[in-house]
Amino acid sequence: MGRLFLIHLEGRIYSCKHCQTHFALYDDIVSKSFHCRHGKAYLFSKVVNVTEGEKEERMMMTGLHTVADIFCVGCGSIVGWKYEAAHEKSQKYKEGKFILER
Repeated sequence: MGRLFLIHLEGRIYSCKHCQTHFALYDDIVSKSFHCRHGKAYLFSKVVNVTEGEKEERMMMTGLHTVADIFCVGCGSIVGWKYEAAHEKSQKYKEGKFILER
């Protein structure tokens, strides 16, 4: 498989609840008003130490979006998704951003 190189962040961080791999800085939160299947979720402008799954069309509360699930590189658990494309004009601000489930 190869050697795993993790990026370690300094300051207030969000990390994997299973293996504590660092994902994002508190300062990179765009919005805290998101919800997912398992409860609250936060929208981040950038995240690290994740891999992306296959892109798929998904109907969400705010309309149809093209998204890719994101997984922790440390343990492989699903931690959220990335917005690849928004089909409604009012949702375009989400494109290229990440949702991390709390």
